[in-house]
Amino acid sequence: MKFNLWIGGACFALILSIYSCKPKNASTAVSGDAAAKAYVPPGKYDEFYNFVSGGFSGQMSAYGLPSGRLLRVIPVFSVDPEKGWGYSEETKPMLMTSHGFVPWDDLHHPELSQTNGEVDGRWVFGNANNTPRVARIDLKTFRTAEIIELPNSGGNHSSPFITENTEYVVAGTRFSVPADNVNGDVAISTYKENFKGHLSFISVDKTSGSMDLAFQIQCPGVNFDLSHAGKGKSHGWFFFSCYNTEQANTLLEVNASQKDKDFIMAVNWKKAEEYLKAGKGKKVPVRYAHNVYSDETHSATHTIKNEVTVLNAKELKDLCYMIPCPKSPHGCDVDPSGEYIVGSGKLAALIPVFSFDKLQKAIADKSFEGEYDGINVIKYEAALYGEVKKPGLGPLHTEFDGKGNAYTSFFVSSEVVKWNIKDLKVLDRVPTYYSVGHLCVPGGDSKKPFGKYLIAYNKITKDRYLPTGPELSQSAQLYDISGDKMQLILDFPTIGEPHYAQAAPADLIRNNGQVKLFKIDENKHPRAAKGEGESKVVREGNKVHVYMTAIRSHFSPDNIEGVRMGDEVYFHVTNLEQDWDVPHGFGIKGANNAELLIMPGETTTLKWQPDRVGIFPMYCTDFCSALHQEMQGYVRVSPATSKVPLSFTLGGNSTQPAK
Repeated sequence: MKFNLWIGGACFALILSIYSCKPKNASTAVSGDAAAKAYVPPGKYDEFYNFVSGGFSGQMSAYGLPSGRLLRVIPVFSVDPEKGWGYSEETKPMLMTSHGFVPWDDLHHPELSQTNGEVDGRWVFGNANNTPRVARIDLKTFRTAEIIELPNSGGNHSSPFITENTEYVVAGTRFSVPADNVNGDVAISTYKENFKGHLSFISVDKTSGSMDLAFQIQCPGVNFDLSHAGKGKSHGWFFFSCYNTEQANTLLEVNASQKDKDFIMAVNWKKAEEYLKAGKGKKVPVRYAHNVYSDETHSATHTIKNEVTVLNAKELKDLCYMIPCPKSPHGCDVDPSGEYIVGSGKLAALIPVFSFDKLQKAIADKSFEGEYDGINVIKYEAALYGEVKKPGLGPLHTEFDGKGNAYTSFFVSSEVVKWNIKDLKVLDRVPTYYSVGHLCVPGGDSKKPFGKYLIAYNKITKDRYLPTGPELSQSAQLYDISGDKMQLILDFPTIGEPHYAQAAPADLIRNNGQVKLFKIDENKHPRAAKGEGESKVVREGNKVHVYMTAIRSHFSPDNIEGVRMGDEVYFHVTNLEQDWDVPHGFGIKGANNAELLIMPGETTTLKWQPDRVGIFPMYCTDFCSALHQEMQGYVRVSPATSKVPLSFTLGGNSTQPAK
C-alpha cells in the first residue's frame, strides 16, 4: 500500500513537471490591439486598485489596473525600513504578539470590506499565516490600522474572509494544534486525540472598523484551506474547504491524499450567535495580542488579552455540517447569487458545484451518511448541483464575472478555464505562464462583480522577464474578459509571492475621504512640536528627547550638543508641511534600525544610541525641494563623564540651556 502511494505521488510529480514546462505558444507576443487595452496614458488614472498579497514578504501591494503599475507597498506584518514601519517607536507595538516582537510574516489573502454584499472601498483585511493574525488596512490612508492575533491556531492560511456586511472577518487554522488552554506537551503521534481546529470570528464595528475576537468554534483536527461566506439566500453561512481528513501528521503529500473525498464544512454562524446568547459558549484562558494605530496620536498601542469564548461543534450538532468534496480541496467559492458553492480539489479531475437549496433540504431531511468526529456528513449527491467534467488538471480557485460565468485556475495544466454556472459547460480556456494559483476578478467574490478583467497570479515566470539570477520575479497576468473569449493583454511582475488579490473601482476608494495630510492642530502626539518655537531638547536621566520639526528645507534644531555616551536619544520629528505629498525623512549616521518617513502633519520617533564619541550628521532622506541636500544637521556625542551642557542651535544661536 505504501509503495503504491509513493508511486502515485511520483506520478503526480511527473505530471506537474510536464505541465509546468513552457505552454504552447508561450513566446507569442501580445497583439497591438490587446496591448492598447492595458495602456494608461501618462497623467491618467487607472480604472481599478488591485490589492495583492505579498506572500513571504509579509506586506500587501497596491497596483493600478489595467496598467499593472505598482502604486504602493503597504507595510503590514513585516518591518519596512523605507517607511520606518516596525522601526519607529510609534509603530513597533503593531508587530508585537504573545510571542514578543515578530518582524516578519507571510501574508496570503487580501479581502475588501463589503456592504450589502458589494465592495464598499473602506478597508482591506490581510492574514498573517505564520504567527496567526488578521490586519485591517484603512483605505483612507493606505496604512495598517489594526492587527489582532488569533489564539488556538497554527497557520492562519484560511483567512481573512468576510460576511456580506463585514459583520465578521473569519479565519480557519491551517495546522490543527492542541488548544491553548490544555497541556500541549503531547506526542505528535496523538494527533487524532489531541489536535483540534478552531474557526475564529472577528467582529468589525460598522463605523470605525475596530475589530474584536467575538468567538471561536472548536472543530475536528483537520487542515482548513480556503473559505467564503454565503451571500443573499445563503447569508448567515460560511463554507470552508478541509483537507487532511485522514488526520495525518507526516508526509502529507502521500498520507493526506488517501481518501477520494475530503470535505467542505458548512458553518451556520447565525446559529452560533443564537448559542452564544443562550450561554452555550465556554470562556477559556488564552493569550493573544491586539494592536491598534491611532491617526490622532500617530502612535500604536499594544494590548494582551487573556480570554476567548469557544463553541464546540461536536456538542452543538446543528452548527456545522460536512459536505464530501473530491479531492484535497483548496478553493471554496460562492457565486454572486449565493446559491452555488464551488469546490476545487487539488487532485480532482472535475469541479463539484453544490447547491445551497439542496444543502438546506438535505439538512432538513437528515440526508446524512454518518459522522466525522461528531459532525454530521451530508450525502454527496444530496448537496450536489452538478460537476464540471474534465475541466483541467489541478483546479485551485474560482472567481465570477456577474454574467453567469465562472473562471477557475488550474495549477498543473497552467491555464484558466471559463465555464457556465448553470449548465456547467466549459466555454473557453487560456494558458498562463506558469503554474497559476489564485485569480482575481474585480469584485469577483461579491454580489456585484465588475467583470471586465481577470488577473492570474503565477508562481513561476520562466522566459517572461529579464533573468535576475537563481530567482525570478513572481507574476500577474491580466486578461480582458469583456467578450466571449479571454484575451491576454498584459503581464507584470509582483512583489513577494502573490497568492490572492482583490480589486475595486478606483473612484470608489479615492473618492471615499482619502487623507492627503494630517492637520497640525489635530496632532495629539504627546511629544509633537507643532511649530519651530516648540522645538527643544530635554534630558530625562540618560534619555534625551529631541522635539524636532521638519519643513522645507531645514530641521529645528539642526545642531545638538551635550549628548553623552550611554544616552538613549529619541528624535521626535514633526513634519510641519501642510501640503499633499510632501513627506520628510530623517536619518542619522550609525542608526542601527532604520530611517523615518514622516507624512505632513505627523510626528514619528526614532530611537538612537550612539556607540562612539564624535560628530554625527543627520539629514532628510526624502527629496522634497531644490534645497533638499541642505536639510541637514549635526549631533555632538561626548564621553559619559563630559560636562558639555545639553544645548541646541538653529541659525547659530543657542536656544537651549543645559538640563
